[in-house]
Amino acid sequence: MNNITKELLQAVSDYSDGYKDAYSIRENGCCVDRKSTDHIKIESKAGEPGLVIHILSGTKGERVSIPACVTHGNVDDLVYNDFYVGEGADVLIVAGCGVHVETGEPARHSGIHRFFVGKNAHVVYQEKHIGAGSGAGIRSIDPVTEITLEEGSELEMDSLQLGGVDQTLRRTTAVLEKGAHLIIRERILTDGEQQAKTDFTVEMNGADSSVNLISRSVAKGNSHQIYRSKIIGNAPCAGHSECDAIIVDKGRVDAAPELTANHEDAALIHEAAIGKIAGEQIMKLRTLGLTEEEAEAKIVAGFLK
Repeated sequence: MNNITKELLQAVSDYSDGYKDAYSIRENGCCVDRKSTDHIKIESKAGEPGLVIHILSGTKGERVSIPACVTHGNVDDLVYNDFYVGEGADVLIVAGCGVHVETGEPARHSGIHRFFVGKNAHVVYQEKHIGAGSGAGIRSIDPVTEITLEEGSELEMDSLQLGGVDQTLRRTTAVLEKGAHLIIRERILTDGEQQAKTDFTVEMNGADSSVNLISRSVAKGNSHQIYRSKIIGNAPCAGHSECDAIIVDKGRVDAAPELTANHEDAALIHEAAIGKIAGEQIMKLRTLGLTEEEAEAKIVAGFLK
């Protein structure tokens, strides 16, 4: 691994001289290091770039990290990773991505992650995305997440875009069976001319299944964000979508939550709020000695926390 990769790993996956549990590190389209454990097996995918990760039934308290880094321009990295989580497992999966450019050449990473979560299993899935480097090349990160939750299973997804990403298209689809629960928390920061689009589609097919989608975003400069969500209830279920956005400078945000109830006991709710930072918030922090820029930064950081 080069030094840029190590810096990106620290930012997106809390890397510090290695990982103690299972991991696979991807650098510029190639696997540079990998380790399985007794309960988590990581193997190369047949026929296409990527991994197959098997988490054995009953695995508790373990973590698997599969970060990907692009450290220079003229790289278009595409990877397919499949996770098979056994019945009753309870694990943490970390899949951050960083793209670093020092030239005018573009760089892109697209990770297609599929989760097959077994009965009564619980997964916490964390992904952090960051763009870095002083080059003018476009930094793109386009994650695709496909989730299948079996009976009684639960997945908590925490997705954070830290900044520096010029273009991103984030697609997430999920299918929930009986008693399955999905929680998604998304936080996005854009600035300058950056573009970000989020597209969620969640289908609840099982009784007593539920989904809670929470998106918070800040659009600064001339950046543009688009939020789309579609929750489909085909059984007695509960669905909630919440999109809150702050506009700074000339930023733009479009939000379009959509609900489809195909069962009389499908309880579906959506909320959307877009606005600027309140003047009284700025004033209160300035009375504590902060400049206007420092006050704005403090409010944005708290909003995206």
